[in-house]
This record gives sequence, structure tokens and C-alpha cells, in this order.
Amino acid sequence: MLEQVLTIGFVTALLSSAVRMALPLMYAGLGETILEKTGILNIGMEGVMLSGAFFSFLAASFAGGSLAGLLGGIAGGMLVSIIHGVLCIKLAKDQSVSGISLNLLFLGITSFLFKLIFGSKSYHQIATLPVVKIPLLSSIPVLGEAFFNQDVLAYIAYLLIIAAAVFYRKTGLGLSFSAVGENPKAAEQAGIPVNRYRYAAILLNGALGGIGGAHLVLAQLGVFNENMTSGRGYIALAAVILGRYSPVGMFGAALIFGIANALQIRLQALGVPLPPQALAMLPYVFTLAALLGSIGKSNDPDGLGKIYVRGAR
Repeated sequence: MLEQVLTIGFVTALLSSAVRMALPLMYAGLGETILEKTGILNIGMEGVMLSGAFFSFLAASFAGGSLAGLLGGIAGGMLVSIIHGVLCIKLAKDQSVSGISLNLLFLGITSFLFKLIFGSKSYHQIATLPVVKIPLLSSIPVLGEAFFNQDVLAYIAYLLIIAAAVFYRKTGLGLSFSAVGENPKAAEQAGIPVNRYRYAAILLNGALGGIGGAHLVLAQLGVFNENMTSGRGYIALAAVILGRYSPVGMFGAALIFGIANALQIRLQALGVPLPPQALAMLPYVFTLAALLGSIGKSNDPDGLGKIYVRGAR
């Protein structure tokens, strides 16, 4: 069995599967990174992704086509994030309570609407996105097959992560967004419209998280199931923390979680003498271990999670 695990073919297949499974985490993690850079914490990413998955499936089923599904996913994710933004920015409510409440709310809403709309036709399959092989790059041993033989949303994710990294490191606007999260009062005094920037980040958070949920439907499964995100929103939050609030770091952390998830599936297929329930726990155990290992090493924004009211002392 060890020889099977160590073969190049196994490693290539494992990494390819890991990238595929990590893509929803990358989108949600990037959206959360952008939002947390402005000082807003959205624990409700599970609800964002679940809403994105449901409305993506709904749009793709009735409007037809992956583009409609993608737009539906973006709209579904933004709906949840906008509610969170109004509660936390305009009404200055506790961000953690808002996020957890939205997770529970949209778990119920999506389950209810799914049964209401589809009824007895609860199993309805839609066409998934085709794999697009990038010439030359896909020929790179191991890495090429894993990273450049994916669906189009994977390549968009790579570009967005690179663009976000450049935005925060090389542009004045990126520094302004970071300043909002570090010290919103000082940023306001410097002429930066704090709430405007935060609402922009809320919209991006919802759009990207919605695409993360939509990817589960449009590229992986082709169906919607109740609670199909299965904790991925929380793992995306962990990826942001483990990645030290950096787009590139988050990418690496999401990939590690993807490897953990792909590994447990591969080990089950190989017939490892462990209960499948124990193997299924692997990604979540790894998430907890990674978070415990990052204690004291995080560089989260100073204003993260703190209520800010414009003009208040």
C-alpha cells in the first residue's frame, strides 16, 4: 500500500483533486481576506457559500447555462453579506453574533426553498463546467496536471489572488483599505471614507463567497443538497488566519486543507483499515491543529471585529 501512495501517479491525482476541492475555499477565503482587511469579521461565510450554492443551482436550473448559475451564485452570496454589512456597519451590532445568526438563518432558508421549489424532484442534475487544459503549462510534471487542467473558475481564482496581492502591496488604494482595518478612526481623520470602503469590501466578500458556493454546484457536483457546504465556510475562515491575512498565504492554506480532504478520500479508496468516519474527520482535525499552531503568530488587523461608529469618541 505504501508503494501505491508514493507513486507519481498517486501524487499527481491527489494534488489535482486537492486543487479542485480547495477552489471553493480559495474564493471564500479571498473574499474574507478582503473584508477582514477593512476590520469586519464575517463568521457567516458558511451562510454566504450556502446561499451562493443554492441560488447558483436555482439560476442554472431555470435560466439554463453556467453563466446564469454563476451570476445567481454571486447574487446569493452578496445577499447574505449585505445583510451582515447593514447589521455591523450601519447598526453597529456584534459581528460574531451577526455571522453565526446568518449561518443558521440561511441553512433554514435554503433548505426550505429547495423543498418548496423542487418538491418531489429534489434530485435534479445540471451540467458541470468542462475541464480546460492549458497548453504547455499542463505538461509540467505533477504540478501542471494539478493546476492547469481545471475548469475556468480555477484560472480566474489564480488571477484574482495575484491581483489582490499586488493591490495590497503596490497600490495606494490597497494601503487605504488596510488602514481602515488597522485604525478606522485615524483613517477617517485622514480623509478615507471608512464606511464606503467597508461596504465595497462587503460586496466583494459576498460575490467571492457566492462563487465559492457556486463552484460546488457548477464545477463539482451538478446538484444542490441541504447543508452541502459542510463547514467549508469555517475552514475558509481558518485559511485566512493560517495564511496571516495575506491573499497568497490564504491560497497556500486553502491548498493544504484541500490536500487533507483529498487524502482522506484517496485513503478510503485504497482500503485503509480505519473507519470511514475517522478518515472523514481528517480535514477538520487538521483545521483545528493548524489554528492551534498559529496561536500567537497571527497579524490580524488591530480594528478587526471592533465596532466603529463614525464621529464617536
